[in-house]
Amino acid sequence: MTLPIFVITMLPALLVAAAFFDLTSYTIPNFLPGGMFLLFCIFMLAMALGGHPLSWSETWPHLLAGGVGLALGMAMFAVNWVGGGDAKLFAMACLWLGWNALYQYALTASLLGGVLTVALLMFRRVPLPASLAAQPWLLRLADCESGVPYGIALSIAALVVLPDTEVFRLAATH
Repeated sequence: MTLPIFVITMLPALLVAAAFFDLTSYTIPNFLPGGMFLLFCIFMLAMALGGHPLSWSETWPHLLAGGVGLALGMAMFAVNWVGGGDAKLFAMACLWLGWNALYQYALTASLLGGVLTVALLMFRRVPLPASLAAQPWLLRLADCESGVPYGIALSIAALVVLPDTEVFRLAATH
């Protein structure tokens, strides 16, 4: 296994962890998007050490996507559509996926977010069995006043889009 492949395989673990944290606590700890950023830097270094340093034309679309993702995430946070952790997760996923995958990622995340919201609304219409009502995270999910742990949709969308991205292709071929 090459170093770039090894590094890129850590990204899904961080995405799954973000989804899990959001599901169980409605928060995404800063160390997860921070780890995604650090991992991207390590990926760039691993590509260079492997003899294929990414050129500016290969790098700027990722930086642009990350910046646009951060701006969009901050705007969505400002109007209370998503939480701060969701905004940071979105930006870091955009950084990894790049400009060419930004539309596909945003569309996939939106569709999955809609499915998640509908599923959560249906879940909230059914009373929790007494054996499950002792779980605080399930009580929070069942609370009609709670929001939607959108990090789940963001994480799954990134996992769906990742195999079609340039960084994935680069890692696989170098």
